[in-house]
Amino acid sequence: MPRRSETALLTVLALLAFASNSILTRMALGAGAMDAATFTTVRLAAGACVLAALVRAQHGPSPFGGRDVIGPLALFAYAAPFSFAYLRIGAATGALLLFGAVQITMIGWGIASGERPRFRTWAGIVAAAAGLAWLTLPALRRPDPIGSALMVVAGCAWGVYSLAGKKATNALAANARSFVWALPLALVLNLIVVASATVSARGVVLAAVSGGVTSGLGYAIWYRALRGLTATQAGIVQLSVPVIAAAGAVVFLRESVSARLAISGAAVIGGLALVLSDRARGPRR
Repeated sequence: MPRRSETALLTVLALLAFASNSILTRMALGAGAMDAATFTTVRLAAGACVLAALVRAQHGPSPFGGRDVIGPLALFAYAAPFSFAYLRIGAATGALLLFGAVQITMIGWGIASGERPRFRTWAGIVAAAAGLAWLTLPALRRPDPIGSALMVVAGCAWGVYSLAGKKATNALAANARSFVWALPLALVLNLIVVASATVSARGVVLAAVSGGVTSGLGYAIWYRALRGLTATQAGIVQLSVPVIAAAGAVVFLRESVSARLAISGAAVIGGLALVLSDRARGPRR
């Protein structure tokens, strides 16, 4: 198990990487440096290369083997809507919608699998869901509804991907395999929308960094950090990802954080914190 100082450093680096994905994607797509389909393909290709290299360096199993189909399908169902959503919404809003949808999906699966939540958990779920709903309800300054819906789909898919990954005996190898086999799906998407393809050197660099560094290396760092974290600690520290993404959006993208987004974010993060604090006491079955 890593030392506490090492765990803390790895955790901070992983959280920064996760938040940076939203910033990098919005930098590329919001400025028109690349189309969403090509960004998705380059991102998955870069992530596949980095993760496959890490697996081979550890003498792990081939990333081309295995029969799992849920992982690649869920990864593609996350990556493509994630990219297309950032054509229409800001990084701060996208990170909050993504994170909220991921956590609600995973919590919902736990309930469907037999967990019997206490009142505090139900209160947290209702608060988080209400925060997401209020953010997307019709209003003068609400986020783009199509972009918001795409990001919620991406979050649900990432939740499924995370649940599938929990069963893997070698998480790094499972992620490498998913990236490798999700890539052909992205290439098919590219062929479908090839007429609208836009590529620039800046877009390629941003997509490659998002896939190879903040996704590929970010996941590897996170798995290392998880060795020193409890499940509840891991869940709680991830509450900071939308906050980090929002701060990065203000600094690097000059986005403004509206009162609507701040209140919704407080409801989502506070509600999920209630759920996680209740889970720390142990689920009731």
